[in-house]
Amino acid sequence: MIHPSAIVDAGAKLANDVEVGPYSIIGPDVEIGEGTVIGPHVVIKGPTSIGRNNRIYQFATLGDDCQDKKYAGESTRLEVGDNNVIRESCTLHRGTVQDSGVTRVGSNNLLMVNVHVAHDCVVGDNCVIANDTNLAGHVRVGDWAILGGATQVHQYCQIGAHVMCGAATVVLQDIPAFVTALGYPAVPRAINAEGLHRRGFAADDIKAVKAAYRALYREELSLAAALEKLDEMAQDNAFVAVLRDSVKQNTRGIIRQSDKDKK
Repeated sequence: MIHPSAIVDAGAKLANDVEVGPYSIIGPDVEIGEGTVIGPHVVIKGPTSIGRNNRIYQFATLGDDCQDKKYAGESTRLEVGDNNVIRESCTLHRGTVQDSGVTRVGSNNLLMVNVHVAHDCVVGDNCVIANDTNLAGHVRVGDWAILGGATQVHQYCQIGAHVMCGAATVVLQDIPAFVTALGYPAVPRAINAEGLHRRGFAADDIKAVKAAYRALYREELSLAAALEKLDEMAQDNAFVAVLRDSVKQNTRGIIRQSDKDKK
């Protein structure tokens, strides 16, 4: 299952059925779970753990030192879950001691060609991150988020669950859960209603989330006043509570309406 031209360090731990393609390099302190397929010319450095049934395509680099001038060789980690597809030339770097020391990518994600996941990022489950998207350090991406091609995300930004970003979106502030955003800088456009419908959300829940979106973005309320209204609405709907909490937990402020939206 390991091509003769591949280099696998004696300190790496690979499940018996892991496949490693030609000219790939697996370093020490790397653990790879059952059913994972490593393509040709892949580099994986440790400490890194990769779960089951992942597919990693050619020229991807996982677990290398982070691009942070403060990094001084400390032992940090990359953790990747199960059933991910990591396409050509993706780069996933280990964390830093200035944060938790771990970069995490969950399960059932698709990372398309040339995606960069920087140090200390946390990517949830069931996300789609399209070609040429860059996540700067300390970014958080919630479950089921979709980031269109060439999306650029600033350090420390949080992207909520079920968010949809249009192509070439530049994210400079947090995006609350369920919101569709696009532009440079990103502005809110609507609720990701189609995505919620496809994932089996009940019509009443989608209606409640839309009402919460209107309170946050369309009623010209201050953020404090909008949050008070969301607190009331969240008593009747758990998904509104998710949206509200994603606003309250913001780290860089949330994206707000553009002048065009307000007219």
